[in-house]
Amino acid sequence: MSKGGKSFLALPSTWKTRDGETRSRIVVQAEPGSAVTTPRADVQYVVTEYGVADLKYKSTVERARALIAIAHPDFRRELERQMPL
Repeated sequence: MSKGGKSFLALPSTWKTRDGETRSRIVVQAEPGSAVTTPRADVQYVVTEYGVADLKYKSTVERARALIAIAHPDFRRELERQMPL
């Protein structure tokens, strides 16, 4: 929030359930009841091991495409399929 400052959110692209199933951290929509602690207006860069998405000045659809591009490759096709038109 400082003048000229930048916001970075760094995270691994996946996580494992208790059963050992791998899931994407990048999702089309948060689960109902999930806590969202960082408003989308406060995030400029999202970083995973697959790259960096610059979300500043992007529309909702552009932001979704940028995030899918840095999702784990195994989940990208499904995320694209789930995107609203």
